Amino acid sequence: MLPVNIGGHSAYQDTFVSEFLKFYPDPFSLSKSTWDYIVPFWYLDLSMTDSIMQECYSIFGPEPRLPSCMLRSYLLALKLKVTSITVWCRMLRETPLYAILSGFSFGDTPGVGTFYDFFSRIWQDDEYNLSPKDRFPKVKPPKGKKKGDKTPCDSSSTASRLLPLLERWQLKPENPFFLIFRLYHQQFLSFSCSKGLIDTEHLALAGDGTPVRTAAQQRKKRICDCKENGCSSCNCKRHYSQPDCNWGWDSHRECYFFGYHLYMYVASDSHSDLPVFPLLERASRHDMLSFLHSFFTMKAYLPEFRIEKLLLDSAHDAYAVYEYCRQENITPFIDLNPGHTGHFTYKDDFTIDEDGVPICKMGLRMHKDGYEAAKHRAKYRCPKANRKQGCFCEHPCSPAKYGRTVHIFTADNPRLFNIPPRDSKAWKKEYDGSTSVERSNKREKEDYKLEDGRHRSTRMWYCRLYGIMILQHLDAWEMPSIEAFQESLLGLTA
Repeated sequence: MLPVNIGGHSAYQDTFVSEFLKFYPDPFSLSKSTWDYIVPFWYLDLSMTDSIMQECYSIFGPEPRLPSCMLRSYLLALKLKVTSITVWCRMLRETPLYAILSGFSFGDTPGVGTFYDFFSRIWQDDEYNLSPKDRFPKVKPPKGKKKGDKTPCDSSSTASRLLPLLERWQLKPENPFFLIFRLYHQQFLSFSCSKGLIDTEHLALAGDGTPVRTAAQQRKKRICDCKENGCSSCNCKRHYSQPDCNWGWDSHRECYFFGYHLYMYVASDSHSDLPVFPLLERASRHDMLSFLHSFFTMKAYLPEFRIEKLLLDSAHDAYAVYEYCRQENITPFIDLNPGHTGHFTYKDDFTIDEDGVPICKMGLRMHKDGYEAAKHRAKYRCPKANRKQGCFCEHPCSPAKYGRTVHIFTADNPRLFNIPPRDSKAWKKEYDGSTSVERSNKREKEDYKLEDGRHRSTRMWYCRLYGIMILQHLDAWEMPSIEAFQESLLGLTA
């Protein structure tokens, strides 16, 4: 049978009140920490889930559990930092509050198989991984030379080759996690946008990758008979339990890890560092490769989002990225890679330093004198001149009273000539927002225990990741105080 939610969210609230007071006649005896998750889940309207997932069920067979209740229950488990579905099913059977808050009757809660059936329905593929389990082994990526070093990669060459291809290719939203994304997008991301938490018309986007450890070791087994024939180190295919994962270098922990490379986009100007779009790549992927793939995938999934600013770290410092941003009217805020900088000659033998500031013929940094965003140019003046006294340089390079003036245009070198200039307060203030993605990743990995999930399939890792992102949005929504909610609850029971 198809899932039918008669009464919608109001029916859920009415059922909760009657069942809640049956098991908890004195609700005020519950702790504040308990009310902290009762209140948001009471207001969490997931009735759209039932209509979105109609296509995932057959008209034949027994009546299924409501998808809205299954999703709400799974979110509650993540909120309570429960990492095992088996443990959560036992908690539903033992604790009336968890069952009632999920939308189930105490004593009639779903089992482990029902939850995994729900996960299979929202994962639109018969296979639970994106790659086949039988594949050739790969060597570990090289270690970073020092703390903070990323997996080695020629970012400039990679971007110049792949970016034009991805532009022409135009990725389509056809991944197996599309339905998971749709549940997240229509019920949470769009709602946060409607509340003004994310400005889709003037979006400032911060992107960065972070390692996600899924296992202590790589689980694989031989499928060839080379060992029996005396060859113990063959390069034949192996059978992997997690084929989408591999070994990567964690520059922060300074160690190898087995798992994914999570590339996350966050609305940098949102008050709560709200996530926008994620993509799980293999651990060995460099930030540049993950950025290119995830960025164009995000554009396919969120075509209505108008990106105005892009905040990235030095791993994304490639000329092709700046050129693309210039074509798309996106202002890049990308930190320069120290290994890619150097002085070069500009106009009239003026040189440019690592911040994109002209150096006069006396070897002095010129003073910034404003910039014109409409003309995509910045103005610099002689460092030994002011508007009142004029130029007092010993060897003036211009007869002008106010000294030599140099205009630098973004089109001449989009990488160095950023608007606003890198040495300006406006640039530094905006770039400070790039840490929003790090704070968001911290919440996912430490507050919500992302890496504690005991899963071996990409399906479950995407379910867990999107569930945590949903909770991040839920946490950002304004809710009534506990006292106000308790008063309204008493009014409903009167």
